[in-house]
Amino acid sequence: MSDNICYRDAYARSVEAIVVAVEPGQAGTGAAGTSGSGEAGAAVVLDRTVFYPGGGGQPADRGVLRASDGRIWAVVGARKSGDEIVHLLEPSAPGGDLPAVGERVTVEIDWQRRHALMRTHTALHALCGVVWRDYRAQVTGGNMEPGAGRMDFEFERMSGDLVDEIEARVNAELAAGREVRVAVLPRAEAFAIPDLIRTKINLLPEGIEQIRTIEIVGLDLQADGGTHVANTREVGSIRVTGYESKGRINKRIRIELLDPA
Repeated sequence: MSDNICYRDAYARSVEAIVVAVEPGQAGTGAAGTSGSGEAGAAVVLDRTVFYPGGGGQPADRGVLRASDGRIWAVVGARKSGDEIVHLLEPSAPGGDLPAVGERVTVEIDWQRRHALMRTHTALHALCGVVWRDYRAQVTGGNMEPGAGRMDFEFERMSGDLVDEIEARVNAELAAGREVRVAVLPRAEAFAIPDLIRTKINLLPEGIEQIRTIEIVGLDLQADGGTHVANTREVGSIRVTGYESKGRINKRIRIELLDPA
């Protein structure tokens, strides 16, 4: 089982780890998260990592693995495989070597990209919290990239005035400096919390006994597996860049971050 530090400390940028397994890449197959050259990079499993493997609309981290002798491997993505985190290496040149099982490496994420995703994810939770508190609209979908994202809500009608109102309320909550807390709760205790699941469909598998929650104190509390900043002031402010109808009662709101962290 990979010890995934990001779930308890989103600010951890690097860690020392031992290589547990290596699967060489295969030419001509292609793989998600590779450079698009038609070659699948190697897959590496470590005993611990700081990489977020992606999920809930948040992309996986990127970064590097460093060996003590100076060798460096670019990590272009990560994914979960059971209880393991698989690191996807950039396809290497012919004859390039790979980390060896048992070798010690330093794992480093692209911090600038991760921090932008943390700020974006927290901004989307603030948006979700405002929309649920003030309009009782559930989430029907969402996605993000560093510095921008979108969420779909169960609104029958959407207008420029409504979007402006939502933007102003979200920015007021971000400026309030609300603490962002992470907790892991037993399933029964978590599901006793009213409105913990904000999505129209509950996407949590039945077999999960521990539920990770993210709370923006005084605004929002929901189940979530992503990485977040510790205080809403760290987000800065947001701008709604567009809205559109995705169905009779499904409306999309797009946002971007304005202020630097």
